[in-house]
Parts: sequence; C-alpha cells; structure tokens
Amino acid sequence: MASQQGTRRAAGLIALAVAGLFATAPSSPAADVEPDAASIDNIVPTANYSFDCRTGENGTVCQSDNASVSYYMDSGGANKLEDDDKRVVRDVIASEYAPTDLAFSYDSTPSWSGDSETDIYYSEASVPGSAEGITFCNAVAPRAYRCDQQYVRIEGGGHYTPGLACHETGHAFGLLHGNRSYPQVGMQDNRLGCMKKSVSFDQPLGSNQKSNINSVY
Repeated sequence: MASQQGTRRAAGLIALAVAGLFATAPSSPAADVEPDAASIDNIVPTANYSFDCRTGENGTVCQSDNASVSYYMDSGGANKLEDDDKRVVRDVIASEYAPTDLAFSYDSTPSWSGDSETDIYYSEASVPGSAEGITFCNAVAPRAYRCDQQYVRIEGGGHYTPGLACHETGHAFGLLHGNRSYPQVGMQDNRLGCMKKSVSFDQPLGSNQKSNINSVY
C-alpha cells in the first residue's frame, strides 16, 4: 500500500481465510520466456492459489466475470470519493488498465443485483487491520474463479494514491501477491509492479501484470 510519504503499511490483499502470507526469495525469469510474455503467473488460478471464488472480506481473490468492465465511484454519503480521489481512479484506469484487453465504462446509475450488476464499486471507508485498502467479491458469478461484482475500499485521508488504486483494482481482476504466484517470488519483486505487497505512491501496473490480464480476458 502507499501513501504520499512513499511505502507505508502493506497493501491489502483480499482478506483470506486460508493460510497466511509468507514472502519468498525472488525467482529469476525463465530464459526462454517471450519478451512480451509474463515471467510470473500471478493471476487466479495459479499453481500456488486455486481457490474458487468466495464472497466477503474473508473470501478469496476472484477474476472479474468479463472483459467489458463497468465501474462506479461512490458519490454521496459517508463513503463517497472526493474529486481528487475520483481523478486518481480514472487516471489509473486510463493509463494502466485501459491499454490491456479490458474495456471500461463508467456506470453513473449502478446496479447492485441481477444479471447486469456494476462490476467494480469504489468507496472510501475504514479497512480492517493494518491495511489501507481491501478488495472483495460481493456476488459470485456462475463460472469458476469469477465474481460478478467486486468492492474496492480504500481509507480516506490521502490514501487514494495511484499506486494503491492500481493495487486494489488489480485484485478485482484476480491479480495476486508474489507468494501466491507461480513461481513464488518475493513480495517486493519488481516484476509485480503495483501488486507488490507494499506499493509506492505512483507504482504502475507493469508489463507482467498486463500480460496476465490479456491472457485471461
């Protein structure tokens, strides 16, 4: 996770009911990997993380249910995003995620149930424990590993940074930390981009993660 002072508390992976998170030594990329291919598989499912999608803050990391992504940023009440926070989310989507095979549209009239639920809901609210952000599935999709609606929650007070918004958005598409990837790598391996456990203020997504997204979506 990030703050305007740089790396701070660890970025919040979707809260897991499964085994704890342990960093390992970074692995070297395979020598025969194509230049534009991912050297680390860190998108659900991997050989080190193959849990089916489960809802709730203690659920699992899930993929989104399609490549056409609708999103909504809370605009009223206690959980609304300030204009600066909304700008961060829009900029991260435009600069980091839109260049992938994903297609984004803003849903100003979000749906919370049925067959056309809004895919990602961004809010500003307190997060359990020492994390500054959390992402979790609210509605499981019929297909394995897929979620119909993801919630991204980031604390207020300046925590809606580009790096942390990139990190939590990555979880909404099934991206994992280094210890859940294959091969396992250190939690701060540079190839993880904004999916590092502790992410800097403006850490970009990175080519490894973009390749993994394109391979799934």
